[in-house]
Amino acid sequence: MKLLNLLLNILWLVFCGIWMAIAYLVAALICFILIVTIPFGIASLRIAGFVLWPFGRTTVERPEAGAGSFIGNVIWVIFAGWWLALGHLITSIPLFVSIIGIPFGWANLKLIPISLMPLGREVVSTDQGFGGR
Repeated sequence: MKLLNLLLNILWLVFCGIWMAIAYLVAALICFILIVTIPFGIASLRIAGFVLWPFGRTTVERPEAGAGSFIGNVIWVIFAGWWLALGHLITSIPLFVSIIGIPFGWANLKLIPISLMPLGREVVSTDQGFGGR
């Protein structure tokens, strides 16, 4: 399974991972420039790493995340989240059209929820295969 995840991650990186990671890095840079939004920039960097190498990892909710994460996620969706989610959606369409890219299109769609609500979540390794979660 680890060999399959490695192969999928390398192909992902070449075909769509690098472009989406750059989008998250731009969002992080903007957040760092605005100073007040540094926590959003840190979350964006965390997602950028996940977007670069998604297979074999997943996100889980942090149990200690509370109302602050919820309010932060609402602010994030308004200013940056919906742009990034739209990027995942648009990137997934040509991947689904090219039949061989279907796993990558599905992976893009699975990244939309975390692009909309990154605060209060963390990236963890998983033993499940591609479609496990």
